[in-house]
Amino acid sequence: MSCRRLIIANFLMMSLGGAVDADSTQYERDIRPLLTEKCGSCHGALRQEAGLRLDHGQLLRRGGDEGVVIDQQSPSDSRLLQRVTTKDLELRMPPSDEGAPLSEQQVNLLSAWIAAGAPSPEDEVIPIGPDQHWAWQTLQRPALPSRQDRFDLPNPIDSFVAAKHAEHDLDAYPLADKATRLRRLYLGLTGLPPTLAQQRRYLGNSAPAAWSNLVDELLQHPTYGERWARHWMDVWRYSDWDGYKDQLRGSQRHIWRWRDWIIESLNRDKGYDQMIVEMLAGDELAPDNDEVLRATGFLARNYHKSNRNIWLDATVEHTAKAFLAMTINCARCHDHKYDPLQQREYYAFRAIFEPHEVRVDRLEGQPDIQLDGLVRAFDAKPEAPTYLYVAGNEKHVDKTHSIIAAVPQVFGLPLEVEPVELPVFARHPSLRPFVEREELAVAQQAVAETRQQLLSAEGAVADDGKAKELVDAFDLEIARLAVAAAEAELDALKARWEADKSQYLALAKTGDVAGKQWAALAAEQQANLATTRLGLKQKNKALMAAEQIKDPTKKQDSVDKAKKEVELAQKQHDQALKDPEKNAEYTSVGEVYPRLSSGRRLALARWITRPDNPLAARVAVNYVWMHHLGKPLVANVFDFGLRSPEPVYRDLLDWLAVELIESDWSLKHLHRLIVTSRTYQLASTQNASTDWQTNERVDPDNRFLWRGNVRRLEAEVIRDSLFFVAGNLDRQHGGPEIDFSKGETVRRRSIYFRHAYEKQMTMLVLFDAAAPTECYQRSPSIIPQQALALSNSPLSFDQARSLASHLTRALTVAGTGDDRSFVEAAFQLLLGREGRKDELQVCDEFLRQQTQLLREEQSLTLLVGESRSQTSASASAAQRARENLIHTLMNHNDFVTLR
Repeated sequence: MSCRRLIIANFLMMSLGGAVDADSTQYERDIRPLLTEKCGSCHGALRQEAGLRLDHGQLLRRGGDEGVVIDQQSPSDSRLLQRVTTKDLELRMPPSDEGAPLSEQQVNLLSAWIAAGAPSPEDEVIPIGPDQHWAWQTLQRPALPSRQDRFDLPNPIDSFVAAKHAEHDLDAYPLADKATRLRRLYLGLTGLPPTLAQQRRYLGNSAPAAWSNLVDELLQHPTYGERWARHWMDVWRYSDWDGYKDQLRGSQRHIWRWRDWIIESLNRDKGYDQMIVEMLAGDELAPDNDEVLRATGFLARNYHKSNRNIWLDATVEHTAKAFLAMTINCARCHDHKYDPLQQREYYAFRAIFEPHEVRVDRLEGQPDIQLDGLVRAFDAKPEAPTYLYVAGNEKHVDKTHSIIAAVPQVFGLPLEVEPVELPVFARHPSLRPFVEREELAVAQQAVAETRQQLLSAEGAVADDGKAKELVDAFDLEIARLAVAAAEAELDALKARWEADKSQYLALAKTGDVAGKQWAALAAEQQANLATTRLGLKQKNKALMAAEQIKDPTKKQDSVDKAKKEVELAQKQHDQALKDPEKNAEYTSVGEVYPRLSSGRRLALARWITRPDNPLAARVAVNYVWMHHLGKPLVANVFDFGLRSPEPVYRDLLDWLAVELIESDWSLKHLHRLIVTSRTYQLASTQNASTDWQTNERVDPDNRFLWRGNVRRLEAEVIRDSLFFVAGNLDRQHGGPEIDFSKGETVRRRSIYFRHAYEKQMTMLVLFDAAAPTECYQRSPSIIPQQALALSNSPLSFDQARSLASHLTRALTVAGTGDDRSFVEAAFQLLLGREGRKDELQVCDEFLRQQTQLLREEQSLTLLVGESRSQTSASASAAQRARENLIHTLMNHNDFVTLR
C-alpha cells in the first residue's frame, strides 16, 4: 500500500472510530450486533423474508431469493446499503413499524465494512432456530462424565467440573482452608458469620462427616429461610406498600405476610413447584386457607393505582422472567425480534391474568383492614375480555375479537384450564364466624352504651331546675331515640346475618330463604327509620343551640347552616318512612365475590411446573448456583431465549435441573448437593501448588470453575453482621415491616425492614440492595460512600464499642484478657480467620500507641458536632483503644468479602 493510500485508510479508520479492521474484529464488535438489532427479526433464524439471512456473515454474502445484496466490485452500489439508506419509506429497511432507520454513523460503519470486503470469522456459528435451542429442549439427565483427575469425586457436580478441567488442561485450586470454607458456608446458608464457639466446634472436628453434618444443621436453622428468602425476593420483586401517608400507589399494605410465607416455605422445604403454584394461584388451589393465600402477594405486589395496564404488564413480564426466563414483554408492541413469540401470544398470556384483582380480607381481632389484613388475589371478573393493543398503545385497542388465554406455543405444551368453584367463605368472607361474633359484639356494646346514656339523661331531668327543662327534654328524647336506633341496628344486623347464612350456607329450606330476606329488609328499614329519626332530633337540637347565640353575625351563619342540616335530616327521615320498592333487597353483611374463578392462573402454574416444561427447573437451578458460586451457569438469568448462548456447563445445569424435579423440587436438596461439592469448597486465592498462571491465560474469567470466586457480601449481610458479631442482633422472626428509617437503631434483620420505592435504608442502598422494581441479579459497585458508611455511621461505632466490651469481659473471665488474646479473638470473630503474624504485630503496636495517645487528653482534638451514637466511648484509654481496633477491623475488606 502506498504512503498516500495508507494515510487515507488511517484517516477513514479514525473518522469511523476505528471501525475498519483488516480482519473480522469489526464484524464481531459492530456489524453483527447492528444487523441483529435492525434486521434479525425478519432476516434471522426465526424468519427469512425473501430467503435472506443477515445474522451470519457467510449467509449474508450468499444473498437471498433476489440475488446477492453485497456488490464486491462496487461496494457503494450494494443493495443492502441502498435499502437502508433510501428515502422511499416503502422500500427502506428496517420498515417503519419495525424500528428506527440506521443512523449516519451506523451507515458509515456498514459501508466501511462492505468496502473492506465484508469479512467475518470463518468459524462463525450459524444461529440455530427455536427447535434446536438448548434451553427449550426437553430435560433429560445427562450421563456423568468419567472421573478424570486425581481426586475422589463422590459428588456428581465435581464429575462435570473435573471433565471440563481435563478438557482444557486446567489445574484446579485445592480446597480452601477450613476457616475460609466455614465462613463461606455460614454466610451462604444463613447470612450470618460463625461465632467463636461455632468456629472452635467445627475446626476442632476431624470427623469425615463433619462438613455434611454441618450443612444439614444449617439447612434446618430458621436463619436459612431468612437468608434465602431475600435472594428469592429479589427475583420475585418483593416490595412493601408504596404510598405517601395513607395513600396506596404501589404494592399493598400488609404484604409482609407474603414475605413471611416465603421464609416459612423455604424453612419447611416446600417444593419449589408448589411455591410457584401457591404464588400464582393460591386462591384457586386453596381458596379458604389463609396460610396459602398469603403467597398470592406475588400478584398483589404488582398493584399500580393509576393504571391497570401498568399493573398487568408488570405481572406478565415478571411472571415470565422469574419462572421461565422469557422476555415475553418484548412482544407487547410487536412480534418479538429474537424469540418465537408473536404479539398475539403476549396478549394471550395477559388474558390469563385479566380477571384477577386484589383485595384485603379481614382478620380475626382486627376489623380495620387499614391496620391489618390478609392481602390476596382473586378473580373479580372471570369473563373479562382481553384485546390486542395496536403497536402496544392502550389508546388503540383492537376490539374486533377478544383473545383467548394461552401460553407461548414454542414448547408445544397446552394450557389446560378448568374453572374453579369457590367455597362460600372465599366468596363471602364476612360470613366467617368470627366476623359475625365481633360485629354483633360491637352492636351489643353500642346498645349497652346508649342505655347507660339514657339512664344518665333521666337522672339529669329529675335533678335539674326549670332553667334547663327544655334542653333536658331534648337530651332525654335524644337518649331514648339513640337506644331505639342502637337496638334496631342490632336487630337488623342479626336479621341480615340470618338472611345471608340461609342464602349462602344453605342453612334453611328454599321457602325460608325468601322469608329471611324479607325479614332482613324490613329490619333494615326499621333501623334506617330509627337512625334518621335520631338524626332529625339531633339536628333540631343543634338549631336550638344556634338560635341562642348572642353575636348577631355568628348567630345568623350558624342558624342558616343548622336549618339546612335540619332540612336534609327531614328528607332522609321522610324517605325512610316510605315502603321499600318492590324489587328492593336487604344489604348483605359483606361484599360477595364471584362464585367461579377462571382457573387460568392455576392452569398456568401447573403448566410452568410440568416436568416436561424445559425452563422452570433450569431457571431455579441457575439462581441457586449463582448465589453459591458467585456467577450463574447461564449469564442472563432472566433471558434463556435465542440470544442466550449454550452455557459451558449445560450438562451440569440439566443434571441438576432433573435432580431438582426428581427430588420433589426440594431446594434444600439442591443446596446440599452444591455446598458439599468440592467445586464449592475450592480456594479463591493463588496457590503455589497450582499452575494458576496457565489457568489465568486459558480461562481468565474462571468460566470453568478452577477456583472459587471472591465477591463482596450483600448489603443485608453486611448490616446484619455488624449487629450479630457484637451479640446484639434481635433474632425475632416475622411480623410487620419496620420503618426503614430505624435501620441503625432497631436490631432486627434487614429483611424485616420496609423495602419499597423511595423507602429503603440508606446503608443498604449504598451497598447495592435490590431495587424494588426489578433485581434479578445484583450488580455490586465500589463507591466512596460505602467506606464512609462503615467508618462514620453510628451503627458501626455502637457495635464496635459493644463488641469490644463483650469480648473484653469474656476473655477476662476466661483468664486471657491480654491484648494479644483480644486481637486474635477479634480477627477470628470479625474476619473468620486467624490474623497473620505481621497483622497481629501491627495490631499490638496500634493498641499500645493508641492507648498512650488517648491517655494524653490534652493532645487530642475535639470534634465539633453532635454524635448520634447510642453507645458512649469507654472512659478507659486502653478499652477505648480496643474499641478503635474493632472499628478498624469492621472496616477491613475481609469483613465485607466472601472468599
